Amino acid sequence: MAGMIVAAQPEAVEAGALVLRRGGNAVDSAIACAFVQSVVDPQMTGIAGYGSMQIYMPGRNAHDVLEFYARSPAATRADMWQDAIIGEAPDGFSFVVKGHVNEIGYQAVGSPGNLKGYTTALAEYGTMDLADIMQPAIDYARGGFRIRPYMHYYMALNQSEQGRVPNEDLLRFSATGRELYFRADGSLKRPGDTVANPDLARTLERIAAAGPEIFYRGEIAEQIAADMKANGGLLAYEDLANYQLRRSKPVWGSYRGHRVASVQPPGGGVSLIQLLHVLENFPLGELEHNGGEHLRILTEALMRVTADKDAHIGDPDFVEVPTDRLLAKDYAATLAQSIRRGERGAIERLKLKPEANDTTQVCVVDGEGNAVTLTHTLNIPSGVISDGLGFMYNGLMSAFDPRPGRPGSLAPNKGRTSSQMPSIVFKDDRPFIVIGAPGGTAILPAMAQGISNIIDFGMPVFDAVAAPRISVTSNSIDISNRIPRYVAAELERQGYRVARSYQGFAFAALHAVLADAGRLSAGADPQRDGMWLSG
Repeated sequence: MAGMIVAAQPEAVEAGALVLRRGGNAVDSAIACAFVQSVVDPQMTGIAGYGSMQIYMPGRNAHDVLEFYARSPAATRADMWQDAIIGEAPDGFSFVVKGHVNEIGYQAVGSPGNLKGYTTALAEYGTMDLADIMQPAIDYARGGFRIRPYMHYYMALNQSEQGRVPNEDLLRFSATGRELYFRADGSLKRPGDTVANPDLARTLERIAAAGPEIFYRGEIAEQIAADMKANGGLLAYEDLANYQLRRSKPVWGSYRGHRVASVQPPGGGVSLIQLLHVLENFPLGELEHNGGEHLRILTEALMRVTADKDAHIGDPDFVEVPTDRLLAKDYAATLAQSIRRGERGAIERLKLKPEANDTTQVCVVDGEGNAVTLTHTLNIPSGVISDGLGFMYNGLMSAFDPRPGRPGSLAPNKGRTSSQMPSIVFKDDRPFIVIGAPGGTAILPAMAQGISNIIDFGMPVFDAVAAPRISVTSNSIDISNRIPRYVAAELERQGYRVARSYQGFAFAALHAVLADAGRLSAGADPQRDGMWLSG
């Protein structure tokens, strides 16, 4: 069985596939892909972002999760934006404060984890040298790449209805951003235009030669810290020097006889498994796919699970997460009973006052049966690019609740609650579905629908990731434009508020590899520009 890789960027998929063809394993392939993603999709992810990665290597008896989430700087105070609160984005992904200082600019930046995650995974589970793995990314940074349709869509995206800063403003924030992403007349570059980033190429070359310590304790760390200090940032040299990733074992559940492995809090794996446990109480495969009753059950299950997430899940170093209770099958059955009785769920959001999806994914299965699923992000990009370094920093801080005393509240050295949930579904003790998605709070509904489409509705993997979806992140049902209007009307007659997207492919972006009967197949959500290749 040959290997298979799927991701949202063709350049990155090709780099990962060529690694497989040269004899590299799934981890080698995933990390080569990730480095290229950080160059050719620079608002989605980067070496100053963060993520999580599930690694399954049966030949080594290894099944581990690397958590390299960003952490708030040590200078963070629980009440520092308490008096500046404007509200919460309706999708629950971020909070809005006066001046958007938690979203754009130097105060928005948290301790980055991606580079530590990539290099630790390669050193401990891979077989190839760091410089070799990084070379394709260096080549794209120096030689340039062409702006793809989805990249341009995201560059031009205006999320002001969510209370967020328009992405064009984030790109204009730094001198490097204005040089890289805008034409000479000041307009945004367009699909087909080229972006070359020689500063980033030099930074990557320095890391390839010296290793990741140059970024966390060496010359690059000193450059980062000096820029942050000069511009009022919270991030300091000590935050970089003290950064540690976490290793954990997957959190486990089951769905219709399939074991499901996902990531521990503050990642979203508990919510995914809880949602699947609730849905397991309903014969979804006997219902019309995306019919009114199917979507009603899914909506109510999502409302209950999301309410539990908001109330209970946070960084386990700061919050006691009741994982066993949330994942208990009898608790799921109780939630399902309330849905059958017709009781309505609700998701509470801090409303925006009148004054006022940026992640990517790679999945790999190699010929030895090793499987990797990696989700990595910048959160909302901060807009900050230090002169001469070429990469944009994460915008972690907008995700923290400015109100003290809550699971997601601000605190020093804290990880934010993350919607990332790179997951593996097992069949007969072997990986069956290797799956993940970017998309903020829309990841949870997308992941559950993708898994259900395969298991309940028997869809091939591409059909499963491309099928029209809903997303429920507030007290409204967001629906893809490909869901029939008569279905929306049925839900509205039942009293639901329905919002139709103008997009046919909407709400997160599923990517998956299916391993069934000795054969690999893969699917990349058409809303992004991804593909899959064998290796």
